[in-house]
Amino acid sequence: MQIGLLGKTNVGKSTFFSAATQTTAQIGNYPFTTIEPNLGIAYVKAECACKHFSINHIHQLCLKGVRYIPIKLIDVAGLVPGAHEGKGLGNKFLDDARQAEVLIHIVDVSGSTDIQGQPVPAGTHNPLEDVKFVEEEFDQWMKQILQREWQKLTRELESKSGKIIQAITQRFSGLGIDEYDVESVLHGLNLQAKKPLDWTETDISEFVKGLRKRTRPMIIAANKADLCHDLSILNELKKIHPTIACSAETELLLRKAAKNGLIDYLPGDKNFKIKEGVDLNPQQKNALDLTGKVLSKLDGSGIQQTLNSACFDLLKLIVVFPVEDETKLSNKNGEVLPDAKLLRQGSTARDLARAVHEDLAKGFLHAVDAKTKQRVGAEHQLKNGDVLKIVSTLSRG
Repeated sequence: MQIGLLGKTNVGKSTFFSAATQTTAQIGNYPFTTIEPNLGIAYVKAECACKHFSINHIHQLCLKGVRYIPIKLIDVAGLVPGAHEGKGLGNKFLDDARQAEVLIHIVDVSGSTDIQGQPVPAGTHNPLEDVKFVEEEFDQWMKQILQREWQKLTRELESKSGKIIQAITQRFSGLGIDEYDVESVLHGLNLQAKKPLDWTETDISEFVKGLRKRTRPMIIAANKADLCHDLSILNELKKIHPTIACSAETELLLRKAAKNGLIDYLPGDKNFKIKEGVDLNPQQKNALDLTGKVLSKLDGSGIQQTLNSACFDLLKLIVVFPVEDETKLSNKNGEVLPDAKLLRQGSTARDLARAVHEDLAKGFLHAVDAKTKQRVGAEHQLKNGDVLKIVSTLSRG
């Protein structure tokens, strides 16, 4: 499960990455601070199954009944206009971004960076232009992939009575796009009955745009929202993509303060509390006062909310807890609710087995629902919060 951070240069992507992963990333106020992609582990939040069973258990990723589930986060080099033609670090960016299942587009909603990522007075650049340009660069890149030897491909399909769905899917195999995705977009645009040789330039453009929307869902992190006097721009952005107001710098400050033992704060909280007995110096007090005002203005820093929305709203993921002992809710070492898996809606008990280990899926016999105590089959459809024991003829590993 990998989330990609994309956007033009100098909008706070590396700050967002550092805040979300607590991993140091090079941060600078100039284009191409990030050249090699930063990879880190962030977490989404969900209710732990311990609440359903009314039990207390010790687990480093369960805090007061809230389960933190690891995901991969990739922060790649910033885009500039013409990236699909190789300008800036465009080709590298797009190649890195293809690995992600969902995209978070970091936008400088304060309008304090121009289209090239250069600093300008706040409010003088329209963030809507950034959204349009990034989408167009991604679409143009996908279009280039499709159009490589397009005429040759279409002639072969004509002569050999091949199927356009399989041919296009093969073109995008490196992006994890399957035949169902291609067929759905073709059907939605009424292109399934049109001969590929007769496709117009508009047909090709609309197809790749539809495929990008379907296979690379996007959410906008409206960063630097704390610098905006008027947040009405958020309403315009929400017409294009789901949008969440963010302040990556605020979240980074909060996490550092919590790590240093100054405050009680958990990612996603809408406020924080200074720890008893902590004596703040004037600089620390001023910084935390300003931070409190930002949290109040934005109803939180927006970072955790963006990650959660990307996983649960856009990708429609569910959380399932595999165990080896359904009565004790533990693994063989006695650890209670040791793991939490993110799976797609509609996933089955066999899918969970495969997520734990391929061997468990190969030897799958049945599963036991720890909540109902019932035995379920391989095709049993899972629900969010399920706790399952997998019974298999093959052990994992």
